[in-house]
Amino acid sequence: MPGFDTLGLADTLKLDVSHREDDLLREIWLTLLNCPVLLEFPSAEELMAAVRIRRNIVINASRTCLNFHTSAIERPVDCWRHSEETGFVLIPGSPLIDSLKKACQPKVGEQVYAFSCNRATEYVILLAIAEEARTSHPELLSQLQAQWEKKAISFEQFQDVFLNELGALEEPLPMHYYVPGDRVWFRNPDSHSSDVRGFEGSWVFYLGGGMFVNFWKRDQPFNLLSKCIEIHHWSHATFRDAQGELQMDEHKVDQLVAETLASPENTARIFERMHRFRDGRGIYAEGGCMDATRETPKFVLAPHSDLIRSLQAL
Repeated sequence: MPGFDTLGLADTLKLDVSHREDDLLREIWLTLLNCPVLLEFPSAEELMAAVRIRRNIVINASRTCLNFHTSAIERPVDCWRHSEETGFVLIPGSPLIDSLKKACQPKVGEQVYAFSCNRATEYVILLAIAEEARTSHPELLSQLQAQWEKKAISFEQFQDVFLNELGALEEPLPMHYYVPGDRVWFRNPDSHSSDVRGFEGSWVFYLGGGMFVNFWKRDQPFNLLSKCIEIHHWSHATFRDAQGELQMDEHKVDQLVAETLASPENTARIFERMHRFRDGRGIYAEGGCMDATRETPKFVLAPHSDLIRSLQAL
C-alpha cells in the first residue's frame, strides 16, 4: 500500500473480497492497520465490533438495489408508514432489521423502492449497526427500534448521531486511502448540474477490491475511474422539464460514459480533471470530485457507546 493507496491491495494479495468473507475481513484489518492517522478504540472488543460493522456495511451495501428518486414516498407498506413530521417510521411490531432489508434488498422480481443515495447509505449503516447490536448490545438495538417507531433520524442529524468523520479539507486523508465500509462522498464540481436535486454529489460505500457500491445497478459497482467519469458527464446531461425544473437525463449519462471509456485519450483527460480534491462548500473552481474525508460509525458497545448517549439526548 505505497503512499497509503489501498485500492490495489486485494489484487496484490489475490483477495476475493466479493465472494470470500475471510478475504474481506483481511482487507479491512490491513487497511485499518495502515491508517495514516492514529485510530483509538476504548477496548479490543470495540475494535472487533467496528470491524464486524464494516463487514456488515459491505455485505448489505452489495445486496442493496434501489430506484433513484429524491422525492418519491415509497417503502414496504406492511412495515413502514410515513408522515411529514416523522419521516418513514416502523409500524409497531415490525422488526427494524427485517424491515430495513425489505426496503433495500429486493429479490429478483420484487418491487424496487425509491431512495436518494444519502438515505440509502443511512439505511445500510443503520442495518449494519443493528445487526451488530443484536448480539453484542441488545439495549442499543431496543433503543434503535424504539426511535424508528417514533421518528426517523436523517441528514445532518444522522451524521451527528451515528458517524465520525476522519480527515478534513485542511488536512485531507490520502486520496486513495479507503477501508472497506467507509462512507465516501464524491462531489459534483459543476455548478450548473449540481443544481439538479440529488446530483450535488454521490454518497457511496467503499466495498474493497478497488470498488464502490452502485445502489441502482448492484451487479455493476464502480471503480474510481468510472465513478469520476460518470460524475463528469452529469454536466452534459441536464434538461428542463415541462415545469421548467432542471433535471438529469441518466440514460444520456450512461451513453456518454460508455463513449468516453472507449477512448483512452478522453478518459485520461477527464480523469485528470476530476481526480482532484474537491473545493470547499459553495466554491466551484479548479477542484475535482474527490473528498478529503471518510465517515465511519461511532462506538456501539457498553459502557462507552457514543450512540446510546446520542440517542438518549434526542
